[in-house]
Parts: sequence; structure tokens; C-alpha cells
Amino acid sequence: MTVKEKSETDVIEISRRILRLVGEEWLRLLIAMLCMIAVAVLTAATAFVIKPVLDEIFFKKDMEMLKLLPWGILFLYLSRGVCYFGQGYLMNHVGQGIIRRLRNDLYSHMQKLSLSFFQRHDTGTLMARIISDIERVKGMVSEAVTGVLKDCFTIIGLLFVIFYRDWKLALIAVAVLPVAVVPIVNFGRRIRKFSSGCQEAMADMSSLLHETFTGNRIVKAFGMESYENRRFFRRTTRLFEYEMKAALVKSLSSPVMELLGGIGITLIIWYGGYQVIAGTSTPGTFFSFMAALIMLYDPIKKISRLNNIIQEGLAAAVRVYDILDTKSDVVEREGALDLKPGLHSVVFRRISFKYQEQMVIKEVELDIKGGEIVALVGMSGGGKTTLANLIPRFYDVTDGAVLVDGQDVRDVTIKSVRNQIGIVTQDPILFNDTIRNNIAYGNLEASKLDIVAAAKAAHAYDFVQAFPDKFETVVGERGVRLSGGERQRICIARALLKNAPILILDEATSSLDSESELAVQEALDNLMKGRTTLVIAHRLSTIRNADRIVVVVNGRIVEEGRHEDLLALNGEYHKLYTMQFEDKGLTEPLS
Repeated sequence: MTVKEKSETDVIEISRRILRLVGEEWLRLLIAMLCMIAVAVLTAATAFVIKPVLDEIFFKKDMEMLKLLPWGILFLYLSRGVCYFGQGYLMNHVGQGIIRRLRNDLYSHMQKLSLSFFQRHDTGTLMARIISDIERVKGMVSEAVTGVLKDCFTIIGLLFVIFYRDWKLALIAVAVLPVAVVPIVNFGRRIRKFSSGCQEAMADMSSLLHETFTGNRIVKAFGMESYENRRFFRRTTRLFEYEMKAALVKSLSSPVMELLGGIGITLIIWYGGYQVIAGTSTPGTFFSFMAALIMLYDPIKKISRLNNIIQEGLAAAVRVYDILDTKSDVVEREGALDLKPGLHSVVFRRISFKYQEQMVIKEVELDIKGGEIVALVGMSGGGKTTLANLIPRFYDVTDGAVLVDGQDVRDVTIKSVRNQIGIVTQDPILFNDTIRNNIAYGNLEASKLDIVAAAKAAHAYDFVQAFPDKFETVVGERGVRLSGGERQRICIARALLKNAPILILDEATSSLDSESELAVQEALDNLMKGRTTLVIAHRLSTIRNADRIVVVVNGRIVEEGRHEDLLALNGEYHKLYTMQFEDKGLTEPLS
């Protein structure tokens, strides 16, 4: 199968899936379709009554018909207006409901995917999928599907009128329709291609915006505003070029359809006029036919325009379903049991882990007893954080097994494993919400007293009370309104409130100044009490009191023991210690 054929097959399958979603709203859809059929019948009836209006009123001068027909026409237009409202509202309800469900499904599915997925896709691209791509699908479902159904019913009704009035003229009129299909299909394919390019360019631009807005301090610090302007301008230019290509094709579709319609009407006027002059047809019949024909060409032209919207929506839907069809690298096994709460041991049994093609962890054996504090040290990039990420199944091991209380973490439910683990990272992640809600994120059922107690244990209570709004203070995006030490202590309070028996501290003090580090370290000491703790540390002063220190180099454990014993080995740990403490005779770590 060629790439083009595969693309067409994918589009057909996506179309079926979208239609299945539409079908789930069958009741509203049925009522809306009845309204559409009524609109089509009433539109056809409007063209149908032109003959009696002309022949009976204007030519035969029938007063009785003059009294009746205007009221009948008013009733037709009033009824058609009511049906237009019904089908418009109901189809929009169907469309908006489908889009809400699709957007919710997409976000929910993304939340289930493993960390490796988010490492492969930048944030701006994923945001574009949920916002702009879904918006294009909304246009297809809410506007195009509604329009196509309504216009198809209208076309059927008007075809009945023109064939009933004069089947020979009708054959001439519809002879141009097969010719019109060719440009509609060709234009549609091109629009889908250019629309896909537009959406990729939009996602690229969203990614850059997210990058430069979140990193604005660095942009300004290095005076790179002009450079970032040029990067952004290149992306807007690329988007502009795709948009103009799509606009060219859309603009061509209307004149082509107008030309074909003009050819058909020209032939009808010539042949129909000849029949009236020859006396084989009446003016009423001819004008009724012409009215129906002109009405017929309008929905046909609309379908051509709606096809453009459908193709744009399909291009977006392919991108949306590409994410929805992505399988998580971390899958819960059928029949997985819940991990029971309590103090847990953690064992790495000869584990290896490969990220893409790179082997990051290599045959690691490590046994952490319940309540033990184990520190992982080593140069950056050695695999310490990756090793810790295997416990909560952010990734799954390539070989070997991670055991919690002797159970393979792949044999228990993901939720129950993660419920037993608290994490404090180097980069304190806070949400643009109140301090109270950020702390309670670890336990949504927590009372106010529990939140205050967690803040006190994390040495956060005093600075929180200093704010005018205290615990109701909104911290800003990623906690930008707090200092680094304050953010970290809020994160520690969150972990304390969760009260998980396994704790992972991933360089929780490495980015802090000495004063903040002291306060945070005291909070961490409170947090580690009575928990099985894995500490990833760069500053060796923070892990001197660990029960065991494990040195990781290039994904392997090369040394293991107490601080004094490792120094005596004069190996990798001694080298790290010397780099931090003995350079220039220092007795404290370099800051």
C-alpha cells in the first residue's frame, strides 16, 4: 500500500469513528433530521407554489386563489423558520457535545500516557491538539455535518420538483453535476493537505510561545528579544504560506462551481424559453422549474464550501486520533491487585532500562529495607533519577523487576503503587492556585488543621502567615510569586500531607541558597521520619546521615556503604567528595 493510499484509508477510518460519535446522539440527531426533512419539503413547496401563483393569479386572475395562496406562502415560511431553528439548535447541541467528549477523552488519555510520551512531544504541540485541532473538528461536526445533511435533504426535495415539472429540462440541469464532483474531490484533497500543514505550523508556533513565555527571564537576561522575534516571525511566515495555499484552493472552488452552474442555467433558459414560445409549456411551469433549479444550485454550492470545512476537520481529526490511538508504555496487567498500605521495602532485582536506543540502567541490584534512608549519588546523567522513576512506574524496566514488599510493581495496580509514594523534586512544581490547594493536592480530603500541621512541619507556616491572604494566597504559574525555598517547602508540605510510606527526594535542595537549604533540610528531616526513603543528592552534605550511600556511574552501582567507609575506599565517592569539599580547603560544599 502506498503512502497516499494509507493516508486515504486512515481518513476513511477516522470519518467512520467521527460518524459513530455522531450516531451516539441518535435521539437529538433524529429530531434534527426530521426538522431538516421538513425544511427540505417546505423549501421544495416554496418553489412548487410559484406555478399556481403565476398561472392562477397573474394569468387567470383568480380572486379566490389570491385570497388563499399568500396565506399559504406565509405559513410555509413560518414553518420553515421554526424547523430551521430546531435543526440548528439540536445539531449544534450534538456537535458541541461530541467535541466536549472528544476533548475530554483526549485530555484523559494523555494523562494516562507514560512520561516518555511527554518527553517525545513538546508542551505547545500537545496544547495545540486539545485546543486548535479540536476546534477544527468542531467546525466539521457542528457546521459541516449539519449543513451537508440539511443540504442533501433540500437537494432531494428540489430534484423531485424539477423532475415533476419537466423531466427533460431536469436531465439537462443535472447533467453538469457529475462534472462538478471532480473539482470538489480534488480541491478537498488539497485543502486537507494544506490544512494539515497549517495545524503543524500552529503547533510549532504554540510550542515556541510556551517556551519563550515560561523562559522570558532568560530571554531578557541574555538580550535575545530580537533573536526570539526572528524565530517567531519565521513560524508565522510558514503558517501564512500554508494559509494562503489553502485560501487559494478555497477561492478557486467557488468560481468553478459558479461556472458550472452558469452553464446549466444557460442551457435551461435556452431550451425552456423555446418550449414556452412554442406553446408546449406554460410560463408558470417554467418559472416554477427555474425557481427550484436556482434553489437547487445553492445547496450544491454550499456542499462544495462545506467540503472544505470537512477536509480541514478530517486533517485535524487524524492528528487528534493519532494521540488517542497512542498506547502507553506503562500498562496495568489484567487482574492486578492493590498494594496494601504500610512500611515498604523496595528491591531492584537485576534491572536494566533502555530509553529509545540508549541503555540508561545496566543490571542494577539494590535492596532497600523498610524505613531505611538510602542516598543515590554520582555525576549528572548517571541514571540516578531514572532509577527512582522506576519505582512509581513512570517507566517500566526493560529487564529484571522492581519489587515492593516482594511484589513486582507490574503485578499491582498503578494507582495503589503511586498512592504509597511521595515525591519532592529539584524543580518544585506548583499550580496556579492557592497555597491551601497546592498543599492539599497530596490529600484532597485533608482538613484545614491537617494542612496547617503539614505547613508547620515543612517550616512553611510562618512565611504563609506573613502573606495578607495567608493560605488563600494564589502562588501564580509554577509558584512564581514565591521564592525558591518557599516553593520547595510548600512541596514538602504536600508530601507530608500525603503521608506516603515511600519517599523519593530528587535533589530537593540542590537549587537553594544556604539559608533556604537549612530550612528545607530541617523540613526534609521531618518528612523522612519513619519512611522508606530514596534520596538523590548532588550536595553530599545533605546525605551524610543516610543509612547507606550508593554511588551510580553510567547506569551501574559502583560503590555502596556508609559515608566514612566510602571515603576510605578512595574511589568514585572519594572523588566526588574531594571535588565538593577539599578544593581550596573548604569544609562545606561549594555553593
